[in-house]
This record gives sequence, structure tokens and C-alpha cells, in this order.
Amino acid sequence: MIDSHTHLFLCERPEDELVEAALAAGVERMLNVGLGDGRNEIAIAAAERHASVFASVGRHPTEATGFDDAEAERIAALAAHEEVRAIGETGIDYYRETAPPADQRRAFEAQVAIARERRLPIVIHGRDKDGETAAIDEIFDVLDAQAGDTPVILHCFSAPWRAADAAERGWHCSFAGHTTYPASGALREAAAQLPAELLLVETDAPYLAPQTVRGKPNEPAYVVDTARVVAAARGVPYEELEETVEANARAVFGW
Repeated sequence: MIDSHTHLFLCERPEDELVEAALAAGVERMLNVGLGDGRNEIAIAAAERHASVFASVGRHPTEATGFDDAEAERIAALAAHEEVRAIGETGIDYYRETAPPADQRRAFEAQVAIARERRLPIVIHGRDKDGETAAIDEIFDVLDAQAGDTPVILHCFSAPWRAADAAERGWHCSFAGHTTYPASGALREAAAQLPAELLLVETDAPYLAPQTVRGKPNEPAYVVDTARVVAAARGVPYEELEETVEANARAVFGW
């Protein structure tokens, strides 16, 4: 099994314990996603320490205030590291309103350009206020205009109404723990209908623990619980789902 999106440096337990528990649960590869402000380097350092850990580098949209050319150059330089397998997470977030929209857009477009130039996949964060779609719509518009053939991962996929649009574009959708919640039937249906070659699973640890451990801090080992729910939604054995997402992650991240 794989965890296509985690933040080891934000989790409560020590890094070594998290990795050991993940391996014991059968999670053999994980992408440790940087957020900017020194945490990209932390993500890379963890990847240097553990053969099962790889890194992504970027600047989160909620922290995009003041994003400039110098920051873009830092991310581009880090992207050359052999353990870095993706750019991001980046995108648009109109839920928290902690960074000006113009700065978010600037940071997002710069990171799309880095991913395209470095030939790395880009990890996308998108979140709207309840009932709104402006952030998701803008993300699709930017990617359509600027991403070219850059592989796209829609992390913590939460826009089931755009699942068919994502599939049409060949973008990967990564399903997190909230897919397992009782009220998330639309997400499970999206996971069921997505072409197998575009399917990924993740924890987004320490956030969004699956229903089995809901209310506790999430960690990479728990991606197995999300994967079991996705497998059930698709009507396939867990082992088949495991093979599918492992192959997809290997293809997109090159690990």
C-alpha cells in the first residue's frame, strides 16, 4: 500500500515510530508533502533518512502571502533533489481566507511552471466555502491553461461533481479519510466510478483520520482503512485495490 500525501513533520508521534507503524501496516511508500517556510527542507530530510519516504516541495495556498520570485527560485532549486518526486501542495483555498487571492494565484501559477519545467507531477489543494465552487473552478482553469501534460494529483479529493472532468483530463484523484465518513456517499461514488489508472489514496496526516479512528490524529498506517472503504465502493478485493494504487503511484512519482 502507499500513502500519496502525508505530513510526517506535523504528526504527534516521532517520525521513526510513524514510519515503523506504516511499514508494519503494509504501507511501503509515502509522499511527505512540504508546505513552505522551512518545511520543504524538513520533508526532504525525512526522505533522506527513510527508504520508504519521498518528498514534495511547495508553498501551501493558505500561506502564499508575499510569495515572490525568490520563493519560486527556492522551490525550483529544492525540486532538483533526488528524493523530491512532486511539486506542491499548491492551489487555491477560499475557505480559510488567510492569504490574498492574488498571492495564492501567483504562487499557484509559479509552482505549475516549476512542475512543468522539472517534469514533476503537481499536488493540488483546493477548498471552497460550503456551497461554493470558485476555488475549484479557478484551479481547473489555471491547470487547463498552463499545466500542459504535467501529471496532476487532486489531493484530498473533495469535488465529486468534477470527478468526470478530472478523469477526462487524465488527472489523478487521491481519496483521503473523509471518504470513509457516513455522510460522504458522493465521494465513495466518485471513487467507484473513477478509471482505475487515475486512483490514489492518502491520509493527509495528521488530518482527516478515517472513520475507524475518527477523532484521533491521523498517520500513514491508517491509509489502509481508507483503502478498504474505497475497495468496497469499487466492488473489488482489497488486494486488487492495493495493486492498483501502488502501480499508479509508481507511475506518477517514479518510486
